[in-house]
Amino acid sequence: MILETAVIVIYTVSLLLIFMYALAQLNLLFNYLSSKKAKDNCAKLDLSNPDEIPYITIQLPVYNEMYVMERLLDNIAEIDYPKNKLEIQVLDDSTDETVESTLKHIQKLQTTGLDITHITRTDRKGFKAGALKEGLETAKGEIIAIFDSDFLPQKDWLKRTVPYFKDKAVGVVQTRWGHINRNYSILTRIQAFALDAHFTLEQVGRNSKGHFINFNGTAGLWRKACIIDAGNWEGDTLTEDLDLSYRAQLKNWKFKYLEHVETPAELPIVISAARSQQFRWNKGGAENFRKMMGRVVKSKNISAKTKVHGLLHLLNSTMFLNVLIVGVLSIPMLYIKNEYAHLRPYFYVMSFFVLSTIIFFICYWFMYKNIYGSGFKNFISYIGMFFVFFSIAMGFSLHNSIAVLEGHMGKKSEFVRTPKFNIKKYKDNWKNNKYIKKTVSVHVIFEGLLMLYFGFGMYSAFIVGNQGGDFGLFPFHLMLFVGFGYVFFKSLTSKV
Repeated sequence: MILETAVIVIYTVSLLLIFMYALAQLNLLFNYLSSKKAKDNCAKLDLSNPDEIPYITIQLPVYNEMYVMERLLDNIAEIDYPKNKLEIQVLDDSTDETVESTLKHIQKLQTTGLDITHITRTDRKGFKAGALKEGLETAKGEIIAIFDSDFLPQKDWLKRTVPYFKDKAVGVVQTRWGHINRNYSILTRIQAFALDAHFTLEQVGRNSKGHFINFNGTAGLWRKACIIDAGNWEGDTLTEDLDLSYRAQLKNWKFKYLEHVETPAELPIVISAARSQQFRWNKGGAENFRKMMGRVVKSKNISAKTKVHGLLHLLNSTMFLNVLIVGVLSIPMLYIKNEYAHLRPYFYVMSFFVLSTIIFFICYWFMYKNIYGSGFKNFISYIGMFFVFFSIAMGFSLHNSIAVLEGHMGKKSEFVRTPKFNIKKYKDNWKNNKYIKKTVSVHVIFEGLLMLYFGFGMYSAFIVGNQGGDFGLFPFHLMLFVGFGYVFFKSLTSKV
């Protein structure tokens, strides 16, 4: 009974943590809905007055971006802002032939009168954080706008965002990500689904009540003085954006999130690219929890509620580990339930945690209808999308859990960039992209084994007990089977 007890305790703790996270999401939903009733009365700069126009530096940190570099430079060159108050820095850490082609394109743009410079380094020390920090040393702007290579801001982007720096306490203005290839495939649709939840429910829900949010690494602006005051960019985590965001807010800088300003970008279309991005984000989140937990808890400048939301924010990625634990242990729990009749009351109580899924379902529906609209037809579409999203998100749980564990244990790894494709239509060919990882991770084998394991879980529903089976966990095991199956087969076929 010792082993069974250990399984029950670990399973219960993981369920409790997931439930706490669900309750935090529900609170963010209430915040989000209440924010819709509030008016934005913050002071804004008058950009029609030359004396109020701040100097802007746009930083473009890039690394081997053959397929999107020209698109990026041409798009940024179209930004509508007084040329005498605008500087563009191309922070190029590339190690391939794009260094030369990028330089030639920049020289062409310089002939138009655009103040654009090409900054290269002899090594990638600090990766993206190191490039941003080096560019900052010579940046002329008091406001720094940052765009990754796959982002395509509209011409009036600066005019819609810069005015919010009227308040000298505002250190960051962040905009909502859009998705130029949202409907490319199931993979891009589920990525868009997850990001839409973050950029509506979470960012607005936290920011509207003064809780900590994060600069998302791109499509946002920093006050240069804020970066310096917070300790500048540091490359000791894989999510330098989250790191600097927390250091700045712990020093009482305000962050302004603009849901109404959308900045289009490209989603990864190949699962290996999505895997590398997910690994970096989730490991970086765990690294930042390790780095920032003590500072958040000890801070005397923030409320207890903000501390709780901050800690759960930093633990976002750790939820994948809890999901994996609950999934793996759910099959032993199915047998324990039907073997020990005296434990049945415990399992009836534990079914209460179905509420976690219901809470997520409700929260994401408000996000979904905000984008696609309400109505019966859209609600039915949402049910299908929610099932697919939840299944595939759980299918990534092994991969992401490994990232989380590495982050919590302090294991260091390189900053692996996400390959860009510049592809919008499914029929477009991406298989010749030189940046795609050619090898299959050993983790894929274990994902295939987990697919079979949860297939066994579904089979077990028919044979356990003496009452004709137990189908309470069947939908859960079905979603896990579908999710791990999708990730397994997609990881194999994307190499073909």
